Amino acid sequence: MPGKHEWRITGMDCPACTAKIQNVLSRKTGLENIEISLVSETLRLIIDEKHASKSDVEAAVKALGYGIESVGPDQPSPTTVVTSLSGPTSRGWYQTAKGRLVLITGILLVLAWGTTWFLPENLQSWPFVAACLAGLLPIAYRAFNALRLGQPFTIEALMTLAASGALFIGAAQEAALVVFLFAVGELLEGVAVSHARDGIKALGTLVPKTALKEEASATREVPASDLVPGDIVQVRPGDRIPADGDILSGTGGIDESPVTGESVPITRGPGDAVFAGSINTEAALRVRVTKAASDNTIARIIRLVEDAEAARAPTERFIDRFSQWYMPAIVILSALVICLPPLAFGQIWSIWIYRGLSLLLIGCPCALVISVPAAIASALSLGARNGLLLKGGAVIETAAKVSIVALDKTGTLTKGQPDVTDLIVLNGESKEKVLGLAAAIEATSSHPLALAILRKAEGLSRPVVQSSKALAGKGVTAEIDGRSYTLASPRHAAQAGALSENVLSDATTLEAAGKTVAVLYAEQALALIGLRDEPRNDASEAMRQLRNLAITPVILTGDNARTAAAIAADLGTDFKAELLPEQKLREIQTLNQRGKVMMVGDGINDAPALKQAAVGVAIGSGTDVALETADAAILRNRVTDIPGLIRLSRITMRNVRENVVLALGLKGVFLVTSIVGVTGLWIAIMADTGATVLVTLNALRLLRANVFRDAS
Repeated sequence: MPGKHEWRITGMDCPACTAKIQNVLSRKTGLENIEISLVSETLRLIIDEKHASKSDVEAAVKALGYGIESVGPDQPSPTTVVTSLSGPTSRGWYQTAKGRLVLITGILLVLAWGTTWFLPENLQSWPFVAACLAGLLPIAYRAFNALRLGQPFTIEALMTLAASGALFIGAAQEAALVVFLFAVGELLEGVAVSHARDGIKALGTLVPKTALKEEASATREVPASDLVPGDIVQVRPGDRIPADGDILSGTGGIDESPVTGESVPITRGPGDAVFAGSINTEAALRVRVTKAASDNTIARIIRLVEDAEAARAPTERFIDRFSQWYMPAIVILSALVICLPPLAFGQIWSIWIYRGLSLLLIGCPCALVISVPAAIASALSLGARNGLLLKGGAVIETAAKVSIVALDKTGTLTKGQPDVTDLIVLNGESKEKVLGLAAAIEATSSHPLALAILRKAEGLSRPVVQSSKALAGKGVTAEIDGRSYTLASPRHAAQAGALSENVLSDATTLEAAGKTVAVLYAEQALALIGLRDEPRNDASEAMRQLRNLAITPVILTGDNARTAAAIAADLGTDFKAELLPEQKLREIQTLNQRGKVMMVGDGINDAPALKQAAVGVAIGSGTDVALETADAAILRNRVTDIPGLIRLSRITMRNVRENVVLALGLKGVFLVTSIVGVTGLWIAIMADTGATVLVTLNALRLLRANVFRDAS
């Protein structure tokens, strides 16, 4: 029976490492669904034990020079990933194998230069030979094992050929310097990857290790990973919430910035959902757990980031394909440079061997290979820090080309619940009195409109209701102080003869603005109450930013045309209303003919449209179905994060183009100078290492990009 297995791999410091392991394992029979994560240092695959075993996998990975440790025979839960990430303490660069190699080769190189002061000239090269071999042997060992496993064209192989050739022609000093600079370049790649790795480790430490679980009449401290849905935990002020759940009792500010990036604490009370890892800033809370540790918000974020690595951008896939024939081409070109001039034109062999070896070094594709994933990793990290989850480089590349953004209305552009927007008081009554009457009538109702009136009347005194009765589909009537009051629709109030022509006209005006109108009346109308699901505070600003980016926003909603028209007019957008899920899907298909479409929604009914769009974005408070279907998720519920996502994607792709041009441009220049003999071996490896450093630094610039504020 095939089984899922997982290992933790150490020593991977660039995408070329994961590609090397992937290529070797994919050639072996009986291994399927191979998934390698550079950021979390994990390998997962399915083994058909009739044809392969765990020991085969471990032997292959070790042969390539990487450490491997089994995590478990079954598919791990995200909580396992969190534990593995937050468990090991990060080591200093000097404690790693590649760090030690840099120190050893560097010290030997300095000592070799020191010996030139007192050694005879005929012996001065030998300390450099020793320094070169000390650094080259581990590299050559990795190159040999890769060759044995069917991968002849590796960076280690090019390095081994170049350094060995330099020793052969007597350029020992340059060979030693080349090996040292190569080791420094590999170390710098590892440092760059550690930035992304540290970000994921930080997520893993957000969830507290323990929780105060209620048992009978007492509480007991238990591991947070043991909590299951239905458990009740106590969260003291200042503590982190140990699991996703709903508040049972207690009201206070919740700092959700570790999870969503929202900097201002949000007041939460009974019935409100809270995230694992959020900080309880005020009152003591009792929380009922709704999700196991393996499925809490933090675990899902980590899983999404890991999955994002597999969803590589088309540009990244092209670079990978390009490098597969680029390296053999460089080897062939180097061989021609070495052999052709001496054989065809009688040139000196040592000169052209030296130039050919320089060409081998400058041809190392390190900078090119890391140019795209370094930028993508920085973008994913920046997005995650700001409550924006992107499921891979493919999403970033597509989002950068978006020209139309389609948005659901309810819960996406609007708050998702009606609010009292207008209160027109009639017959000289005070606002406080009519609101108190309306709240008293609706006190026992859970209808969204009733809840909106109750929120508006908070803090006001309410009269005592003697009796009340619901009027099916019409409203509510109540007996207060011996007088009958009714809260109903304008139509019902008109039928009861409680509306004059002028009041009916006012009600019609409110309805034309997309508002639901409730009439409070006794014998005659006392007040008109207008209610509407209002746009979020930043919705108008978000639409302005989208237009500044030359993007056309359009509202697609299942709500009635009158309400949709009013909201669209407020926001200055086009709209399509009264759409069923399949009709939304067809609208997206139509819009796709005009350009790349991003669909933003939060409900189950948005899932088909999210999947059909070039990029589907779920608002974080939406349903699990929308979040799983979407290509990206906005956790902060900020509409302005939509143009922020597009700005992030565009600046990332610009960074990618800069990196590719930088990597290929430097190589192009030094390929020519190496062939004509202007630059030598150490300049060649300096150019390669320098290009890798420049590309990495350019990618890390994205971490400081201010894309979530409009620059216009």
